[in-house]
Amino acid sequence: MEQSRRRQQFSVTLLFGLWLPCCLTQTTTPNPATVTPKPSPSSQSQTERLKVRLAGYPRKHNEGRIELFYKGEWGTICDDDFSISNANVLCRQLGFVSATGWTHSAKYGKGQGKIWLDNVLCNGGEKSIEFCKSRGWGNSDCTHDEDAGVVCKDERIPGFVDSNIIDVSCLNVYEVRLRPVVAMAKKKLPITEGVVEVKYKDGWAQICDLGWTIKNTRVVCGMLGFPHERKVNKNFYKLYLERQKNYFHVHSVACTGMEVHLAACPLEFSKPNATSSCEGGMAAVVSCMPGPQFMQNSGLKKKLKNSSNVRLKGGARLGEGRVEVLKDNEWGTMCDDRWNLLSASVVCRELGYGSAKEALTGARMGQGMGPIYMNEVKCLGHEKSIWNCPFKNITSEDCQHTEDAAVRCNVPYMGLENSETWYWDSSNVTEMVMSGVKCTGNEMALSHCQHHKTVSCQRAAAKFAAGVICSETASDLVLNAPLVQQTVYIEDRPLHMLYCAAEEDCLSKSAAKANWPYGHRRLLRFSSQIHNIGRADFKPKAGRHSWVWHACHGHYHSMDVFTHYDLLNANGTKVAEGHKASFCLEDTDCQEGVSKRYECANFGDQGITVGCWDLYRHDIDCQWLDITDVKPGNYIMQVVINPNHEVAESDFTNNAMKCNCKYDGHRIWLHNCHIGDAFSEEAERRFEKYPGQLNNQVY
Repeated sequence: MEQSRRRQQFSVTLLFGLWLPCCLTQTTTPNPATVTPKPSPSSQSQTERLKVRLAGYPRKHNEGRIELFYKGEWGTICDDDFSISNANVLCRQLGFVSATGWTHSAKYGKGQGKIWLDNVLCNGGEKSIEFCKSRGWGNSDCTHDEDAGVVCKDERIPGFVDSNIIDVSCLNVYEVRLRPVVAMAKKKLPITEGVVEVKYKDGWAQICDLGWTIKNTRVVCGMLGFPHERKVNKNFYKLYLERQKNYFHVHSVACTGMEVHLAACPLEFSKPNATSSCEGGMAAVVSCMPGPQFMQNSGLKKKLKNSSNVRLKGGARLGEGRVEVLKDNEWGTMCDDRWNLLSASVVCRELGYGSAKEALTGARMGQGMGPIYMNEVKCLGHEKSIWNCPFKNITSEDCQHTEDAAVRCNVPYMGLENSETWYWDSSNVTEMVMSGVKCTGNEMALSHCQHHKTVSCQRAAAKFAAGVICSETASDLVLNAPLVQQTVYIEDRPLHMLYCAAEEDCLSKSAAKANWPYGHRRLLRFSSQIHNIGRADFKPKAGRHSWVWHACHGHYHSMDVFTHYDLLNANGTKVAEGHKASFCLEDTDCQEGVSKRYECANFGDQGITVGCWDLYRHDIDCQWLDITDVKPGNYIMQVVINPNHEVAESDFTNNAMKCNCKYDGHRIWLHNCHIGDAFSEEAERRFEKYPGQLNNQVY
């Protein structure tokens, strides 16, 4: 049982004698699914496969303009005579169970190049669009204004493998591991060196190292979550292995080093009943270099600390997320056109992980908010950085954030279940093991977080036992920073119009001493457009039974404080502050194709749908900072959403927005408005003139 719990969660596919098509698709280029072509003179040669992909914008990962790769060129399908039967055939080719609809008249934009098929008539049961009736390849009287598209059901065919996913469930799958031989190495995780072993029948077998190269080592290391390979002392292992009984299942491996999976390398298998033969050789031994965050040597770890111009955002697990790249001191995203496993692996290795096990398209890890820098990235696999790969620069027409690329990387097995966290009814608590736990969120185990040296908690008090509820997805709120900068202004508002705001505690403390209803308050006003770019709806922590009715504003508040507004001086001291309860947390508007789900009217449900935003206009009550007592000068204006972290989000580093603020006593200017993680560390240091200011916290 313990062995199975500690077993490394990586697998390889071992094939005897021939390759199966689903294995070959793992190393093809962009996003297309592949099918075997019809063997006819007019079709492609039998050595080629028809590639199908979704393209265009705006779209999700399961919809888009249909494009076919035929005779070395991508082209489209005309919408004449198009039907749901055609869409069903195409969606299945793309790996989805069925179609829910189809589109005409170039809904996802006009394609380029050839219009390969026209007047296509499928009965719905064909395995490929080329088996359907049509006018023939390239015979069309259409223009690209008539390009057809499909909307597929967002459910994958079990076992389906496309070019961007490592999934070998359709084949004989075996696990791979490194078996260390040094006693000390067995106790330390991750295991970085040892004999390469593959799962065979009910046990483990070795690979003969005849012809073994460092390129093979690179592929194995990548699969096990390590970015680099290193040479190993074979003489040391030879003495050990000569005393062992070895069972060789794989006789030779010939990787190029660019493969993301051992199954993609040419493999020669030992003959049946000859598993112990490896004349002139021994069992293959591999040594890998872990990424900085997985190193045991803290000095070397600090020296090699990643200062990459690439990062992952929005993922639920270590080593996954939306790919973001740094250019001109500002972070932006990458478009998913041509995005594949080779390019994704370059990103993964650059960040200290292994090769990629999945290249995700269609903003599967949430949408970014900043610029889009790269498109049609075409890595060969050996590049040190994604910036070294050929790519196209982005124009405004090319891509939208609905096409942001993402990755899932192979990461080392760390045995972290030995600090597993359990959630239970706490009635049987007999001992407290930790207290004062304070995590940044990037730690790999609770034991890595700050905590009290000695437990300062009533040991058997059940009500003090902590628990968690885990989710695969979470919301992610981001403020539209440019809109704040564009809409800011000052208003001197009469006190007799501020009774309702005073009741909501939306004015500075000195307002209580004012000569009501005479006089006025000076208010810094601006609009807040708060987007949910995450992968789950943002909903208030409190249920509607505990929402508070505010007669003054005529609706329910579902959160005590939804947003903080602060004006900070050069020392980081607050000179003015404000806050926003969730007056009415709802979908003001949504991106194309997304429907509103939340509306406050008539005691409706409150929240923000993924792909939607809540807009607090500048003229709404309490949408301000009371700066009546602020002297002219230079300040930093800061807005923090969900400041108390009451609702789970996948990323809290982008919850704050900051601007440089200049106030001359009569007018106010904001500039350099940006969310907390939008700039490089260097640019952020230049912005922050004083210590103590972090992305989303003020000390």
